[in-house]
Amino acid sequence: MFAVVEGIEGSGKSTLIAGLIQRLRAEGYDVLATREPGGTAAGDAIRRVFLDRSVAVAPLAEAFLVNAARAQHIEEVIRPALASGRVVLCDRFVDSTLAYQGYGRGLDLGVLRRMCDLAVGDVRSSLVVVLDLPWQTARVRLRERGGAADRLESEDDAFHERVRAGFLELAREPQHVVLDALLTAEELLERAWTALRSRMNAPVS
Repeated sequence: MFAVVEGIEGSGKSTLIAGLIQRLRAEGYDVLATREPGGTAAGDAIRRVFLDRSVAVAPLAEAFLVNAARAQHIEEVIRPALASGRVVLCDRFVDSTLAYQGYGRGLDLGVLRRMCDLAVGDVRSSLVVVLDLPWQTARVRLRERGGAADRLESEDDAFHERVRAGFLELAREPQHVVLDALLTAEELLERAWTALRSRMNAPVS
């Protein structure tokens, strides 16, 4: 089982994933939690460049960077974990590339999809949980969290509004579930857990 949690910065992805891990382990599942870009030594090195505000990265270069990290992630972490029967939960995956570099940066979605397809091969997620949150609320959450904003977090409001709209457009695909990130952490966990269990229990076609 491969499930992904998506959403703009500050939407609560990390909190939700932590809750799902706890539920799954309580039921005896072997769970791997990972993230993109990152998840491997090479991916973490790329992540540092990708988010560094002092490094200028063109939109197309962003897409190549994140898909290079993704290809390594698939080969080194995700595919072996799935082959061994583990449940994999990933913080961001293909939709983030389409939302940020496509809808946000304006790169061609068809080109981005082909790049992502090359990176992931035959690996596909069974469930994508999209946490939807108004950017104004996310911005307040990030400010309250403290710390310096990374290269993407520091983009202007219009960019983040386009990214949010992109996630919602992508979520029309059938493996997606959109949850209101204004709900409490407990409510979000219950709804995500219901969606996850329904996919895990679904018959194999």
